[in-house]
Amino acid sequence: MFGIKRRIQALTLRLLPPAFLWIAASGCSINRYALNKASDAIATGGSTFASDDDPELIKAAAPFSLKLMESLLAENPQHAGLLTAVASGFTQYSFAFVQEDADELEAQDLKAADVLRNRARRLYLRAQGYGLLGLEVIHPGFTNRLAADPQAAVRVATKADVPLLYWTAAAWASAISLSKDNPIMVSQLPAMEALITRAVELDENYDHGALQTFMITFEM
Repeated sequence: MFGIKRRIQALTLRLLPPAFLWIAASGCSINRYALNKASDAIATGGSTFASDDDPELIKAAAPFSLKLMESLLAENPQHAGLLTAVASGFTQYSFAFVQEDADELEAQDLKAADVLRNRARRLYLRAQGYGLLGLEVIHPGFTNRLAADPQAAVRVATKADVPLLYWTAAAWASAISLSKDNPIMVSQLPAMEALITRAVELDENYDHGALQTFMITFEM
């Protein structure tokens, strides 16, 4: 019985079309291709939120979008475009809907405002972490070099890296601004400044003057 079964299997394999066998053997490659295409689509879809004129709709939809991107990242952690989008998304969400709420609440309830600011800081740090991971994916060893010598580390960055440099620095600076009583956070200013300075050197007109706006706020 066992010999008959083996012969049937061998005959079946000979009769199957070569294309079918190739598809079956390359299932992992197809899954990876599909995952990369999905990651590309999600990573480039952030402009939809930025162009929407209904802030409350964006406020309600953004957490789902961010968690969807994080779920994709869990399966595709080396996707630089997705890492950029997540860094950007968490930074913008924290600024527009968490820190802003804290500022508005402060006059009525200082304790509740502090709770929101702590949440905003955590979200900024999450964004900063994703940004640094994106730079690490593109330039292996970048994170360690940045900690040791920020000015030298950022020299490897190219114009294509400007979005990552900008959003990583924006998230980092925002977290530091909410941690002025934390010496460890304040001591990270040189690394953050190196990122944004390099971004300005590479593309000072990025995103319709976003870098200049950042630098004015930072200097103040």
